[in-house]
Amino acid sequence: MSVLIVIPARYASTRYPAKPLAVLTGAQGDQRSLIERSWRAACEVQGVDRVVVATDDVRIQTAAEAFGAEVVMTSEDCANGTERCAEAHAALGGSYEIVVNLQGDAPLTPHWFVEELVTGLRAAPDAEIATPVLRCDGATLNSFLSDRKAGRVGGTTSVFDAQRHAMYFSKEVVPFTSETYADEDETPVFHHVGVYAYRPDALAAYPSWPVGPLEQLEGLEQLRFMENGRSVLCVEVEAKGRQFWELNNPEDVPKIEAMMAQMGLA
Repeated sequence: MSVLIVIPARYASTRYPAKPLAVLTGAQGDQRSLIERSWRAACEVQGVDRVVVATDDVRIQTAAEAFGAEVVMTSEDCANGTERCAEAHAALGGSYEIVVNLQGDAPLTPHWFVEELVTGLRAAPDAEIATPVLRCDGATLNSFLSDRKAGRVGGTTSVFDAQRHAMYFSKEVVPFTSETYADEDETPVFHHVGVYAYRPDALAAYPSWPVGPLEQLEGLEQLRFMENGRSVLCVEVEAKGRQFWELNNPEDVPKIEAMMAQMGLA
C-alpha cells in the first residue's frame, strides 16, 4: 500500500501562536524549528512514499522549503490537522492508500511508532483510522496529573476495548485510578500519541461531517470519527527507552529540550 505522511502546521495556534517556528535546542546545541524537527522525524520512517508539510501560512512555507521540505498549501478554513490532511491529500491527487497525519508538535515521535501504526491499520480491514497508544509509567502519569492540577493539558489519554477499538479519548486523565505510582511503575493509563493513519475514503468524508458535542468539548479531532460511527483502532507501541512528549504549551519547550539532551538527540 502506498503511504503518504502529511505534517499539518498552522501559525495561529490558540494556545501557542507561531508554535511550528518555535526553536528547540538539541543535545549538541543545534537549533532547529519545531516544524523542521517534526519533518526530520517523518523522514526517518521506513516504507513511506512521500512526506509533505501542509500549511496555510507563507511563513511556515518559507521556513519549511528552506530546510528542504515539500510543502502543500491549504486553505485557512481547515479546522484541524485531519481536515488539513484531507485537503492536502486531495491536492496531491487523492491516490495514496494510507495517509499518515504526523502532527507538527510531536518531534520526538520515534519512527517505529508510525511504522507499527501503518502495519496495524493494514492488518485491520474493519478499521478506518488507526492511532498509537503508549502505556504510561508512573512518571508520565504523575506529570499528566500535575499538569491538570495546574490547569494545563499535558497530554491526551485513551481507553479501548479488548479488540483495541477506541471507546474514548480525553484531555482528562482516564480511566480514574485511586492508586499512587512510583516513576518506574506500570499504570493502567494509556497516553494517546498524536499520530493518525487514515484510509482515504474515511479521510475524504471527514470534512463533510459536522463537529459533534464531544469533539467540541474535548477539542480532539479523532472524536469526530467516533461520533460518526467509524471504527478507530488503537495500536499499542513501546517506547523502547525513548522519552516522548508533545509541545502543547510554551512551558513544554525546556521539557522537550531536556529530553533531547538526555537521549543525545541532535
